[in-house]
Amino acid sequence: MEVDLLAGLGVGFLGSRLKRLAERMQADAAEVARSLDLPVQPAQMSMLMTLRLHGPMTVGELAERLRVAQPTVTRALGTLEDFVEVRRSPDDQRAKRLALTEKGEALMVRVQTQLLPRIEPAAASLVEGLSGDFMQGLTRVEARLAESSLLSRSEAAGPPAMWARDFSDDLAEAFHRINAEWIQDMFTLEENDIALLSKPRELILDKGGVVLFAETPRLGVVGTCALMVSKDGWVELTKMGVLKSARGLKVGEFLLAKTLQRASSLGFDKVYLLTNKKCAPAIHLYEKLGFVHDAEIMRLFGARYARCDVAMSYRPRGDLNPLPPSSQRES
Repeated sequence: MEVDLLAGLGVGFLGSRLKRLAERMQADAAEVARSLDLPVQPAQMSMLMTLRLHGPMTVGELAERLRVAQPTVTRALGTLEDFVEVRRSPDDQRAKRLALTEKGEALMVRVQTQLLPRIEPAAASLVEGLSGDFMQGLTRVEARLAESSLLSRSEAAGPPAMWARDFSDDLAEAFHRINAEWIQDMFTLEENDIALLSKPRELILDKGGVVLFAETPRLGVVGTCALMVSKDGWVELTKMGVLKSARGLKVGEFLLAKTLQRASSLGFDKVYLLTNKKCAPAIHLYEKLGFVHDAEIMRLFGARYARCDVAMSYRPRGDLNPLPPSSQRES
C-alpha cells in the first residue's frame, strides 16, 4: 500500500491536508456542476449565495461577510460579469454596491434546486459516522473520497426527492401561507405571528437568523422552519409548518433535522422552542430529535405567545445528522 507522506507529517501540516482536501472536493463539486450544465465554480458559489441572501453590498462588505481577503473577492468577481453587476447606492452615488443580475438570480435558483441537493447528501456521506480523534476522522474522509468521488456518490443516490432551500424574497408568500394555514387551523394568529409572517427578512434574517424551506419536485415548497436570534445567546426554533397536502411525507422530520444541522454549523448551541400541548405529534418529533421540556425556558420566553404551554430546549446527543441518508431522500 502506498504511504501518504503528507498524512505522516502530523497535525502540524493540518493546513496542507485541509487545502488538499478542499481542492479535491471543489474539483469534484465542479464536476457535478458541469454534469448539470451549470456555469459556476464552487469557489464562486459562496459569493453569489451571500449576495442573494443578504442583498446588494460593497466589495469590502462581501469580503467581511465571507471572512476572506478583499483581493480574493475582486479576482473572483472578474469572471462573474454575467451574474454580478455594480449599482450606485441611492443614498450615496459614489458608493458602488454589488448585486446579482437577472442571470445571476436564475443561476442561484438552479444552484439551490439542482446542485446543492446533490452535493449536500454526497458530502454528508463522507463524514457519516465519524467520531473520535479528528485526524483519524480526516484520514477516513480522504479515503472515502478516494474510493468514490462526489459525482459518483451523487449519481448513486439519484435525483433527490426532497431538498432544503434558504429564504429568498420570492418565498416570503409561501412562508406566510404555510404558517398561517396551520396556526389558524388550531389557534388564532397572534401579534407575534403576524409580525414574523409579514416581515421574515427584517425580523429573522437581518438579525442573524435563518429561514429554511422543504421542496419536492412534485409538490414544490411544502414546509418551512426558522431560527430566530433571541436574547442572552438563545436562538428560537420557530414557525415550523407543513402544508396539509404534504402531510405523511415526513417533511417535518426532514425540516427539523436540516434546521438543527444549520444551527450547529452556525454555532447556535442554545436553541429553544415554544409550542402547545395540542401539537402532540410535533412535540413527539421534537423529543425524538433531542428537545427536552424546560421550565426555565418557559419562565424566560413563554409569555411571548398566549397559546404557549410547552417550552423545550435542545440537548444534542452527538448526532448532528438525525436523519439517515435514505430518510432524507424519501418523499
